[in-house]
Amino acid sequence: MSTVDRFFQAVSNVQRRRLLIHMLEHNPEDESKVYTGAVDTTEKELSNLRIEMKHTHLPLLEDYGFVNWDRENHEVTKGPEFDEIRPVLEMMIKYQDELSDDWL
Repeated sequence: MSTVDRFFQAVSNVQRRRLLIHMLEHNPEDESKVYTGAVDTTEKELSNLRIEMKHTHLPLLEDYGFVNWDRENHEVTKGPEFDEIRPVLEMMIKYQDELSDDWL
């Protein structure tokens, strides 16, 4: 898979986008955090999102090297390839007013 394809796959899910963008300013993060933005979310939905983060999103981001995931300490930090995706994330923030309302 090309580097660009990895970038787009990483940001193709709103939970992954929210985590990666949040990590631009905050490092490390708790693995159990779920970023819902301004969307009202039930406890069941939050539970499902946490499961998705643990079993889908964090493993993918870790495989790509964008995050390091310390399962013992329940901590996520910037991975060795984080700076590779940083320009994509910064561009998304810079042009957020031109993106659809549900992008983040």
